[in-house]
Order: sequence, then C-alpha cells, then structure tokens
Amino acid sequence: MHASRRQILLSAAAAGLVSAAAPLRALAAAGPVDDPRLSALLDAFVDEILRESPQTATGLGLDKGKYAGLKRQLSDRSAEGRRREIALYKSLGQRLRGVPRASLKGRDLTLYDTVLYAMDVGAEGGRFAYGQDFGNPYVVSQQDGSVANTPEFLNSQHLIATGDDAEAYLARLEQLGPAIDAETARMNDAAGRGVIPPTFILATTLKQLQDARAPEPGATRLVGSLVERTKAKGIAGDWQGRATALVAQKVYPAIDRQIAAVKALQPRSTNDAGVWKFKDGADYYRWALKYNTTTDLTPAEIHEIGLRQGREIDAIMDGILKAQGLTQGTVGERMSALTKDPRFLYPNTDEGKRQVVAYIQGKVDEIRPLLPKLSKLDLKAPVEVRPVPKEIEAGAALGYMNFAALDGSRPAIYYVNLSDTANWPRYTLASLTMHEALPGHAWQGAYLAERHDQIHTISSLMGFGAFAEGWALYAEQLADEAGLYKDDPFGRLGYLQAIRFRCARLVVDTGLQEKRWTREKAIQELAGATGRSVGAATSEVDRYCASPGQACAYKVGHNEIVRLREKAKAALGPRFDLRDYNDAVVTTGGTPLAVLETVVDRYIAGAKAA
Repeated sequence: MHASRRQILLSAAAAGLVSAAAPLRALAAAGPVDDPRLSALLDAFVDEILRESPQTATGLGLDKGKYAGLKRQLSDRSAEGRRREIALYKSLGQRLRGVPRASLKGRDLTLYDTVLYAMDVGAEGGRFAYGQDFGNPYVVSQQDGSVANTPEFLNSQHLIATGDDAEAYLARLEQLGPAIDAETARMNDAAGRGVIPPTFILATTLKQLQDARAPEPGATRLVGSLVERTKAKGIAGDWQGRATALVAQKVYPAIDRQIAAVKALQPRSTNDAGVWKFKDGADYYRWALKYNTTTDLTPAEIHEIGLRQGREIDAIMDGILKAQGLTQGTVGERMSALTKDPRFLYPNTDEGKRQVVAYIQGKVDEIRPLLPKLSKLDLKAPVEVRPVPKEIEAGAALGYMNFAALDGSRPAIYYVNLSDTANWPRYTLASLTMHEALPGHAWQGAYLAERHDQIHTISSLMGFGAFAEGWALYAEQLADEAGLYKDDPFGRLGYLQAIRFRCARLVVDTGLQEKRWTREKAIQELAGATGRSVGAATSEVDRYCASPGQACAYKVGHNEIVRLREKAKAALGPRFDLRDYNDAVVTTGGTPLAVLETVVDRYIAGAKAA
C-alpha cells in the first residue's frame, strides 16, 4: 500500500490537505526559509518544476493564477520530455550547490540536504536509457502509462467548476492520444535495447488496454466524467459530442497502436521476472534501491534484514495464534486458514464492497480520538474512502492514497482495491487504514497543507518512498501502541501480518531482482510467509516486477524511524516525549533517510537544552 500509484521525486506524492478556507495566496509564498538566497532559489525551483510537470500542478491544486495555463496540458511523456526531466534534475542540483552549505543551519540545512539528495539521485537515474524517473523500468506496464493512469487523473484531480475548466479537460483529452503514442515509441525504443516486460506483465497490460478500448467512445469514463460534472454544475455545451469525437478520433487510434505494439513484443518476451536480465540490470537495481530506500543498503543486506525480522514477527504471531486455539501448522499456514475463515470475509458483491468501505470509514473515526496521544500538531486531516475504479483495479495496488489539493478543492482519497473482497478479511482492514489514513499517509501529508506558513512549497513537490511509506508503517505500530487492538486479538494479528508482509517484501523483491527467482517462486514465498491469498500475492509480485526496489521502501523506512526513536529515548530518558519525536519527523515534510538522522540529532539537542 502506498502513498500514490507512483512514487516520483517531482510529484504530488507527498502533498497533503489544506482546509477549504485557507487562502490560496499562502501557497504562492515560500515557507520559513531563513537564508534569503536559498529561499529565492527554492521559489525558482518550484516554478520550474510545476511548468515542467503540469499534472503535478493540478494534483496540488496549483493550476490557477499564473499557472492556469497548465490546466490545459498533460505532462510530457515523450523521450524528449524525459531528457528535459533529467536535465532539470542536474540543473537544480548544480544551482543549489552554489549556496554554501556551511552557511545554513536548522531547517534550512535539512531542506538544502533534502532537495540536493532528490536532484542527485534523480539525475543519476538518467544514465539508464529506458524507464521512468520514478524507478520503473517500463514506460508501459499494468500500473504505468497514460491508459492506466490518465483517465483517473482527469476524473479525480482535474476539477471542473467553470466552462474554462471543461475546455481545459477537452484540451487534455486531445493530448492523450499523442501521449499514448509517445509512450509506445519509448516502449519500442527500450525493446531495441533489450528492455521488454516479462510475458505475464505484457499479458495483463494487453488486457487492460483492450478493456479500455472495448466500450463505445461515448460510453467511456473519459466522456462520462466530463458530461456528469458539467451537468452537475449547469455548464452548457456539447460536452458529450466533443469528448466522444476526441476519444474516437484521437484516443482510440493511439490505444490501437499501443495494443499492436504490445502484441508485437509478446513473442520476444520471456517469463524472466527480474531486471537482472538487462545488460545493465544489476546497476539499475542498485540505483532503484537507492532511489526507493534513500540508503546505500545492498540487495544482500536488505534480503537478510527481511529474513531476520520475519522470524522475529513470526514468534510474536505464534503466541497470539496459540492463545486463540490455532496451534497446527506454520504461522503462514495458520494465517492462510484465517484468510479463508468465513467469520472474517465480506461477500464479493456490490453490497459486500459497500460494507468494506463503511467498516474502513469506521476505523478512521475510531483512531481520531487517540491522535492527541501521538502528536501535538492538531491537524484536521479529513479522509474520503473509495473503491479503486473498476477499470483499473486489475493492475492497481491493493490500497493507496491520493493526497488532496493544497487549496482544499479536492479531498484526500484513500482507495481500497475491491476487485475481490477475499483479499481483505475484516481483521486486516484496521491496519491498512492506519497506514493509508490516520496516523499514516493522510496525517503526514496533511501537515504539508495545513501548515503552509511553516514549510516551503517545494516540500510538497518531492516524494521519498522510504520516508512516506516508513512513516505509514510506523503509524501502524503507533496505533497498536496506543491501544487500538487491546480487546481485538485478531485485529492485532492483522497488524502483525502487515508488518510480516513488509519483511517478506524485502526478501521477495531482492529475490526476484538479485537472486533471479521466478515469478512462481516469489508468489509461493510471499503467500507462504504471510498467509495472504495467492491472488493478493500474485498482484504484489507483479507490482515488484514493474517497480523494482519500491517494495523495499516500507520496512527500510520503518526500521530507521524506529531506530532513531530508540536513539532519542536513550539520549533523553524521562524528558523523551513520543509526541515531540513524532512531530519532529513529520514536520520535516519528508526527507531521505540519509538526512533524517541529522534532523533527529537536532531534536535531541533542542530537547536537552529546553
């Protein structure tokens, strides 16, 4: 489960929620950066990043005022667009180095180190002549590409309140066909370099493309979203006819060309699951791990961490299972039996899916009164729970968060994949909700929006998977420590299973990419270790194949946040306050793990001096 459907450096991945009453002018101003040279430079960086990534501007609700023209543009998905991205990373890093680091202190220093790390690791990815800047080697897969992502972006993030907004929607819809063609060209270029998705990834991708192409143009969500929302706002115009013509004349022909290109790749693909099969696959994976974990841990080190911590969690789960009378078989086998236990399953029907969403919302409400034990920030952090749209659920993650617009115009949306309710026994849903919503992603993201007077806008443009996912996994632990499961042993098993799952991810991701495991072995290992269904394990393993290293961000980040908490406890003794520690982490706005320890060291020094 993750903060957004993609983890990228220049993105809305870390964006939070601001109250609707907050003035938009606060978004244009820099946060508290003491050094005037650094402040001016970061202001310029924000401008350049937004103009290079119009969809990020929309995702943050910043496509207004001087950025209003960006609402009519899609981000450039061409090879030239990729070259500009890499050039931007290099340029921003070079200019930032022009500010003497020794002249900075406190939060300025943290921000400087954070932005520089992001630019350097992004630029480093440019040495690979394929893939995307957020660590995915395939431009088109079951989870990446314009067909998979743009319809939902237009539906949930491109807001329509006026006729101009609707015209901007059509302008973007007209660009969707060329964007698809640009990705098809990049996919074919990568194939010429030997970078072809595995056969099973191509099969899922092809099905998604064909499913997207199946309806009559006028019956697509691309058309329906515009028609429904203009009607709701009373905006007159032939939106149905104009949008239908664009889908029929521009979008569908491009999807047809991409379908043909994917079919042409199938005879050249293999079932080899990992990037080790690429000429420079070992180097790529090491970069992907650095990108995703923001550490220099090796594949072998990460693999061993996963094995060791998995054994530790198994021992705890074994005790709880025995106390519930479940004594036969391995921990994984007993959890697998629980996964199928009718006591915990929802019907795989529309009504059953509504029940899942209602239960999740109830868990969001249940944790709120406990938040003052965990933080002094007093954030509002409202959350809306939705099922993953049916048209993308086959390739989507099992759960993810799309953060709200910074101007309050669109809420934070917590998506749960309900393609099969058997993937979500009731006892698993509380921990998922702590991760995605409160005190996890939605809480950490809300700080960025609700405290704009305290942090520079550039912090909303950077997403560090190890920080964001590490915090969200730590949030699951905080809920347990706060007593959420004191009378719910099965809920606590669900929480521990989720932690165990992240340990297994370290093993499986490195197994696929470094140890050359087959897809089948990876599925068997993941399902066997965690007790999760084979269907859920298959979806996860396929995701690791398309996003090598991303699955390692969670536990590596969690481990570091917990390690630093223990360091602070040891240093401060009775002066340690859990709320202050948590707030010191959250108020960074998101930072590489390589930088986080310096933040905690300053927190410790400040607490000692107080």
